[in-house]
Amino acid sequence: MGKTGPAVLTLSLGVFGIITTEMGVVGVLPRISEDLGVTPSAAGWLVGVFALVVAATGPFGTLLASGLRRKAVLASALAVFALSNAVYALTDDFAVMFAFRILPALFHPVFFAVALTTAANLVPAHRATRAATTVFAGVTVGFAFGVPLTSYLAEHAGLAAAFWFGAGVNLLACLGVLLLLPATPATPAAPAAPTTPAASAAPAGRRPSYRGQLAILRRGRLWLSVLAVVCVFAAMFSVYGYFAEYLERVTGLSASLVGAALMAFGIVMVLGNLLFGRLLERDLLRTVTAFPALYVLLYALLYAIGPWPAPMTAGVLLWGAVHSGGLVVSQSWLARDAQDAPEFGNSLFISFSNLGITVGSAVGGLVVSTAGARHLPWAGAGFALAALTAVLLRRRLGPATPAAAVAVPAPQAQDAPPAAV
Repeated sequence: MGKTGPAVLTLSLGVFGIITTEMGVVGVLPRISEDLGVTPSAAGWLVGVFALVVAATGPFGTLLASGLRRKAVLASALAVFALSNAVYALTDDFAVMFAFRILPALFHPVFFAVALTTAANLVPAHRATRAATTVFAGVTVGFAFGVPLTSYLAEHAGLAAAFWFGAGVNLLACLGVLLLLPATPATPAAPAAPTTPAASAAPAGRRPSYRGQLAILRRGRLWLSVLAVVCVFAAMFSVYGYFAEYLERVTGLSASLVGAALMAFGIVMVLGNLLFGRLLERDLLRTVTAFPALYVLLYALLYAIGPWPAPMTAGVLLWGAVHSGGLVVSQSWLARDAQDAPEFGNSLFISFSNLGITVGSAVGGLVVSTAGARHLPWAGAGFALAALTAVLLRRRLGPATPAAAVAVPAPQAQDAPPAAV
């Protein structure tokens, strides 16, 4: 990426810090419950409230921030995450910690939406997919190293040390944004958007008006893409959310081996993320269509080999490689129908992917409590089939509406590979 490489990598580091903050709590909930004197179920709300706030406020927060300088928005979001981690490290009051889970959740979708658009704008159009993939690598590295390291620090150096680690990463990323990102001025707003979607793109060099950005919500095609995103993430997290449950109860692995499997899963995600980025560059439509179908086959395999440790160990690696594609595949698919309001479209992706996580986790929990962990893969396969249906329905409507001056150019024909995602 030449001179822009360090800037894009800084955005990826910021994503790593945010994911470590969001998901690192999962591994330290027992310590929080013990140290702050609350029940485990109450401590669990530190995870739930974050996802709910992201899902509920993402598009609107991004819309409000769209008129501000991107560099300032990104740096401010990372500063809030650094501050919140510092508060976690210093407080012994659960109510204070709870409040500072809500605050960064308001900035989470804003950072992701702006970071994805900024990364795409830092590189030539034909490398936009690679830039988005690099940013998303921060998510996979966060799952692979940030979450396990947070848990390790809490266990061996204390809960405060785990949160100081998160504060340090976010502060470092904030400084990187301030030093490495170009100081571009806020782009002027375009005139009020016309009523027809085809004409709603902002003029080159201008951001869309608020009305223009909201206009994309009137497109039926967009909502089919949104439905596909929800179903893909539900397919992913209805099973992954109970990763340890499945490997312990069905496969019979010990807790230490489950921890090693979780680490291996995350490492393979990093490689899989890069692979799916390349596939999307070559052919977006076929990659997006194949992804949920691949997940159906994967879950059938996991169900078949679940009770046997040796095959399941190999299955975990394959699972991690496929799982990693869900982020960049879903984002690329939704971005295709939000080309004239890319930041607002990215915020829709963040919100509805979190809705998918919530729905998938709830259904997965219901399956575990009623039918047992053995049948979890079938819940994921059902959501994957629903995602495939939504993708096929969307494809029947033809190519995305062309838009000017966007980070993700539209494909030239329905089944032709796009120039970039």
